[in-house]
Amino acid sequence: MLQLSPISHRRWRFAAIVCALAAAALLAGCGKKQEAQAVVGQVIAHVGPDDVTQQELENELRLAGVPVDKRTDAVVKAALARVIERKYLVQQALAGKLDREPTVHLDILRAREQILAGAFVQRDLASKVSTISKNEIDSYIQAHPEQFDQRRLFQIEQIAFVPPKDLDALTAATKDDKTLDQVAAQLNQLNVRFSRGTATLDGATLPAAMLKALDARKSDDVFFIRSRGTGSFFKVTSVDSKPLTGDEASDFAKRQVRAEIARKSAEEVSRAALANAKYEGDYGRIMTTEAPAGGAAPASLPSGEAPSGAAQETEKPGGESEKEQPKN
Repeated sequence: MLQLSPISHRRWRFAAIVCALAAAALLAGCGKKQEAQAVVGQVIAHVGPDDVTQQELENELRLAGVPVDKRTDAVVKAALARVIERKYLVQQALAGKLDREPTVHLDILRAREQILAGAFVQRDLASKVSTISKNEIDSYIQAHPEQFDQRRLFQIEQIAFVPPKDLDALTAATKDDKTLDQVAAQLNQLNVRFSRGTATLDGATLPAAMLKALDARKSDDVFFIRSRGTGSFFKVTSVDSKPLTGDEASDFAKRQVRAEIARKSAEEVSRAALANAKYEGDYGRIMTTEAPAGGAAPASLPSGEAPSGAAQETEKPGGESEKEQPKN
């Protein structure tokens, strides 16, 4: 990590002033455009020996997702306060030599790597998605009829709750349940709080394995899905056909093509990174051991088979992002 001592900091400011004066002399005839650029980097506050610039404040607001038309005095005040507080805390951390602690130093390196890696991925992806053609969109629509011409909405009745730590006990208690009333009784016995209501599952955004399980359902099947820290037991009450067509279909298809490009790019990066790595000691064996075919399957199910029977679990694989919903 590059640190600026008070002396080097003053030298940096002096060099910056010299460069600014030189640039001003060369561009004096450009008028307001250069004045606006100067304002962007101007110093707007001081925190001990450190300065806060307009550019830093703008970046804080950008990262917070605050559009220009929403930047009221109160919003700007809160953002600037965050920058000032962060600089103050950094000064205190450096004074306490926390940056020299091994774990803190590693965390700083990791944060830098994440930021640079994310910036590269975003730029690379932006370049790739900018060339998506109408033919690619049309081809995606034709190859995925279940998301467009054959799109269906599954109306469900559900019991939603926060999964307990001992999820295995809950799974075992509900594995033979055929109704949501039975599930509710089991949850009450286990002192698990829940809410009951209705919802809609959009077939266009469901993972293929889940859609297949729903299509093969029996009248008394109760499904279980877990996503983002919540769990839900549900039964399908009806299915409505709702094709996705026109501009709405094109927009949705373009988002899906973009997501597919992002997925493939991530896989390519992973392969390239691993191919470029060299390992020491036992890590060579660990990193070259092939994963089980089809990934790790639940102990109670043969690998690759979808669950069957009551209380079926149709959760998404770990780490999979939610697919973007088409607008109804």
